[in-house]
Amino acid sequence: MVYYCGNFCWYEFIQLATGNILTIPIMIKTIADSRHHPYEWVDVTDPTKEEIHEVASKYGLHDSSIEDCLQPDHLPKHENVESYVFIIFRLHSKDVSGKADTVQELTDKIAVFLKDDMIISIHKKAWPQLDVIVDHYLKKGLCKSTHHILNEIVKTGLDTYEERATKLTQEIEYYEENMFLKNRKVSLLEGLYYLKRKVDVTRRILLLSNEIIEKIDTPETSDTLTRNTRDLYVKLKSIYDSLFENTNHLMTIYFSISSQRTNEIIRVLTIFSVFFMPLTFIVGIYGMNFEFMPELKMKYGYPGVMLLMVALTVLIYIWFKKRSWL
Repeated sequence: MVYYCGNFCWYEFIQLATGNILTIPIMIKTIADSRHHPYEWVDVTDPTKEEIHEVASKYGLHDSSIEDCLQPDHLPKHENVESYVFIIFRLHSKDVSGKADTVQELTDKIAVFLKDDMIISIHKKAWPQLDVIVDHYLKKGLCKSTHHILNEIVKTGLDTYEERATKLTQEIEYYEENMFLKNRKVSLLEGLYYLKRKVDVTRRILLLSNEIIEKIDTPETSDTLTRNTRDLYVKLKSIYDSLFENTNHLMTIYFSISSQRTNEIIRVLTIFSVFFMPLTFIVGIYGMNFEFMPELKMKYGYPGVMLLMVALTVLIYIWFKKRSWL
């Protein structure tokens, strides 16, 4: 088994039983090498389990880190492992479906192995922030160490949450408008539930990322770049805390409005029943088929009963009005 490093890509040459050589590309890119930088940066995209173990064997990565790296829904963590620091950070996915409500559906994982002279980043999906770091920082010589690279990874990752926060705010405003100004829709509660789940999961991811920020911006390593990252994190945490409270309030208000509307309907039905109860009572009496009922032979019995029913209706209406029930 031989590896060839050319054009920022590795290839695995395997000799088959037939004597032919099979070339399998492994998506491993050398973003920065030790010839031009004081460190080396290796980026691995969508590797198989076997490929990750090959990388682990080559760079001396611990089995426990590899096990965490292979879990697609692993939450953010910062861990010191032997000669390196192992970090799992999650970026907010760019395209999220309306019913996405899990860690895996809302975010993408990136695993980082950090040494003084090397940084290895492993992720399943394409990582657009990589180009931003390379163009804006690496090529301009602003990243002097692997610590600076890590800082930019976390900072550009936090930017993905800021973009999503704007869309979540718009969604909250949409539900507020529909709840207060328009008639209820069948899908309103379902949409509100998924909105709450999105905010809740994203906020939890940010809270768990706090340790990573604390380790990046320490008194020993603090500089302008790391302080900017911390400021961005604090800002996003505040935004998502506010979004979390707003969605909870929306849920509470939705059920309150639903309960109020239900009570209004019951009130109207109760009023109708009160109007018809005495009328039904009168009709029930004269509907009994007894032979000897004195009113049955009265000449003005029918119009008299009708007038009585009208009078009762008017009296009930006046009584309701005086009590402000109408």
